[in-house]
Amino acid sequence: MKLLVISAAYPPHRSGEATNAFYLCQNLADRGVDVHILTSQGCTHHVHPRISLYPVMKHWSWSEMPRLAMTLKHCAPDAVLLIYLGWVYQYQFMVTFAPTLSKKLLPAVPFVTRFENAMGADPRYTSLFSRAVRKLMAWMYGKEDVDYCYGTLLRDSDRIIVLSERHRLILSQISSDVAGKSVLIPPCPNMHLSIGSAEFARFRGRRHLGISDDAFLIMYIGFLHRGKGLESLLRAFALLSKRRTNIQLVLMGGAIAPESGNPSVYVETLYKLAASLGISDRVTWTGEYFWDSENTSLSLYASDVCVLPFSQGVHLNNSSFASVAAHGIPVITTRGEFLEEQFIHGENVYLCPPDSPESLTTAIATLAEDMEFRHRLRCGIEKLARDWFSWERALDRTLAACKGSTVTEQLLEGSGWRN
Repeated sequence: MKLLVISAAYPPHRSGEATNAFYLCQNLADRGVDVHILTSQGCTHHVHPRISLYPVMKHWSWSEMPRLAMTLKHCAPDAVLLIYLGWVYQYQFMVTFAPTLSKKLLPAVPFVTRFENAMGADPRYTSLFSRAVRKLMAWMYGKEDVDYCYGTLLRDSDRIIVLSERHRLILSQISSDVAGKSVLIPPCPNMHLSIGSAEFARFRGRRHLGISDDAFLIMYIGFLHRGKGLESLLRAFALLSKRRTNIQLVLMGGAIAPESGNPSVYVETLYKLAASLGISDRVTWTGEYFWDSENTSLSLYASDVCVLPFSQGVHLNNSSFASVAAHGIPVITTRGEFLEEQFIHGENVYLCPPDSPESLTTAIATLAEDMEFRHRLRCGIEKLARDWFSWERALDRTLAACKGSTVTEQLLEGSGWRN
């Protein structure tokens, strides 16, 4: 099978979407798929013999639609998979009409859109000319069925992959077509996993981080930007530090790409907060971690508990959660307004309200003092990882979606996963 993947984000681009795309393409290639990737200029990380990389797109604007068309015709794929999130395409309208263009050029080829989040194009970041062309395209290809921010992605994609039930709900409110042709496939671990026993990996990870064997290690992993609840985590750790002397906090991650709208100077505000709280000597900042290095995985194994205090609550699309789950580390995270049924408090996660340092303090202290509870959460998250963050199942479902709805439905019947 020849698959054309369209993804504006690909390493070395600094975003979770880039690493998600990288590992998805690597695993598809390992399955024997001939993967061709159309991506942005500068995204040149290439390591697999079954992957062909085309880093030729500059702005993803209307002027580059001929280049997209040429790639579609030249590649002549058996299926097209668009990995979509508005900001990585610089909020441009052009790519939101990609399925329509693909259908004009390759009418028999399935077009699948995978939404990394429910975020479309944004007129605030586009020119008057771009908005005018978008209006013309909408007039030409069915004004009533074309959404302003999502173009024809929801209407003309043969299948839609969502990473979270929350995303499906949001998109279904925009188009009634979404419910019938969408499939839930949460992201899988987007890092190189250490091979070997967890005990030895823990030993190596602590040596790598310089953490003593008897310290209770709290880990955060992910990009450092607003919305991650990191201020609450630092305040909670400061409260705990007044009670316990043998705790350490490691924040593993760097600043996200600036075009996301999260300036890198935000990290400096976190450093200053840690200093004002008097905890700088007990907090380790690793900076940007290397998703293709075993040291990242070893560092996760070194931890006793991982805290992911998302301001909007945890969802299945959080790739950092998937990576932690793959390591079987007990997780403290947050319950937002929308909580998917897969997350069960006290069974596979410990849930707190968002932006509550006091609740995080209680949660961390509870797990630090109760080894049996930590073991129960560890067993629960290992099961959650097998059921929902397995590469084998995710690839089966992704390939089935790219081959057509009949194949997909046959696969779903025997997979144990709900559509």
